[in-house]
Amino acid sequence: MENSLEILISEKILDGFETYIKSFKAYTRLTPTYFSQKNWKAIQVNHKQRLRLYKDLLFPLAKSCKEKMGDQRTNRELWSGIKENYSLLIADLPELEIAETFFNSVIRKTFDQLAVDEDLMFVMEGHDYCTIRENSDLIRTYPTGLGLDKIIRQILEDYDFGAPFMDKEQDIKFLIEGVQKVILTRYRIAPETRTQILKPVFYRNKAAYLIGRTFLGHKWMPFIIPVMHGEKGVFVDTLIFDPNLMSHMFSFTRSYFMVEADVPSEVVGFLSSVIPHKKIHELYNAIGFNKHGKTLFYRDFLHHLENSKDQFVVAPGIKGMVMTVFTLPSLNIVFKLIKDHFEPPKNMTRQEVREKYKLVSLHDRVGRMADTHEFEYFKIPKDRISPELVRELRNTTNSLLNFTETHLILKHLYTERKMEPLNLYLGHCSTEEGEKVVEDYGRAILQLAQANIFPGDMMTKNFGLTRQKRVIFYDYDEIEFLTDMNFRVKPKAETYEQIYAPEPWYDIAKNDVFPEDFRRWMIGRKDLKEHFLNYQKELFDPAYWKEVQSRVNNGELIHAFPYPEEIRFRPDQII
Repeated sequence: MENSLEILISEKILDGFETYIKSFKAYTRLTPTYFSQKNWKAIQVNHKQRLRLYKDLLFPLAKSCKEKMGDQRTNRELWSGIKENYSLLIADLPELEIAETFFNSVIRKTFDQLAVDEDLMFVMEGHDYCTIRENSDLIRTYPTGLGLDKIIRQILEDYDFGAPFMDKEQDIKFLIEGVQKVILTRYRIAPETRTQILKPVFYRNKAAYLIGRTFLGHKWMPFIIPVMHGEKGVFVDTLIFDPNLMSHMFSFTRSYFMVEADVPSEVVGFLSSVIPHKKIHELYNAIGFNKHGKTLFYRDFLHHLENSKDQFVVAPGIKGMVMTVFTLPSLNIVFKLIKDHFEPPKNMTRQEVREKYKLVSLHDRVGRMADTHEFEYFKIPKDRISPELVRELRNTTNSLLNFTETHLILKHLYTERKMEPLNLYLGHCSTEEGEKVVEDYGRAILQLAQANIFPGDMMTKNFGLTRQKRVIFYDYDEIEFLTDMNFRVKPKAETYEQIYAPEPWYDIAKNDVFPEDFRRWMIGRKDLKEHFLNYQKELFDPAYWKEVQSRVNNGELIHAFPYPEEIRFRPDQII
């Protein structure tokens, strides 16, 4: 009986995975058509549907497994047999590693309160081999003997964007000039020189991207070619060689690409050669397999614990009113738990906070909001937790804690990339450094607005800095859709009673916002405040906020360029 149940459940999980991967690919394949039609609304909806797909399929599958297994659903010996049989079933799948993660998700939702278990799940022994063969069917190769002009022409010929080029000859000229300026002034063409580009096109928002590399100077030189729509056809927007820009385009602050990845590990292998500083789990996230990215992140976390000795501590900075945040100093990650109780003026529930984080996970992050991984029953060795952190956790999140003899199990938490809080940075940086950062702080808020996000609490403590000093928003408990806000001009006091009233003498609704008031508190440092107020005047103008709100309400997708607009070939071309 048990053996037949092993086979039944393993085959049921495989059927669920095959449904998932088939649907995932179906959503992805719709994107080129929507791009060719300039159907930006459909692109946004399609992206969200693909993001929801995993859980939409997982929960009914787990429920069905529970019903089939009954009181056997926590039988470890049974699950061990299910895993063994499932391993045989998926051995030849091109998405083997994704299938392993899918199994982990099913067992976690079926086996009540199961923490990560290396005996029953694919944890350390899971498939983790990402490479791409030189003759892979996923890449196009252009030998140097063709000559630069013919290579560029052939590339634009090989990729169909579903629309004619606006001015192909000018695009070719721009690309040739870019290669000559950046590459041929530094490297000499050799017989072994060749260019390779991934066949799958990467789509996000209003742009399509070609990801490639050229072998020069005994190493691979990566590049990205963005293609966009103009009024009279598609055009090449720029040519990117800067590794920092390329890394930022695959950042944890960006939405996932829509890209056909028939063999995900090979696509990731190619990307890893192009953007070597990105961790493998980040690249899986970037191509939409964020659940497997989470698996690999956890695998990296376990490796780090084995090779470090420092203790988990309360994260530096001002303590939040909604979240308790801690970190491991040697790791570039913070761990965030929703507190058991919120002090006034916070009056939301724990579930409402979770909904805010879910909103961000499904929304376009436009390079300004940090991606998170959500975990349940997350294990940390007790001997690695500082006494101060234990006290803080017991005082603020006691309902989420389960101490065993050897571990602390956290019932629910989020992980997020560690960043230096903006308020701390502004406390020690020079005036010149501070001016650049406060400019980007203002840009971040305005770009979020263009993506229909109003941050709510815009204090500098709720923003952080990446390694490249880019300002990122990471506190989501007061986040709202911009279209739900009411931007008002602040009424002018006219009488003595109004001037000296201890409280506002005019009615204020819940979602009323007075941008003029931002001037008082957004930047406190005197040597930076005036510069900020002059540089970001739109922030304080209710009319500007209403204009952006109107554009969003009218269905406009305002494109957020993931690279500086000054490097665009046609900066006057409005997207």
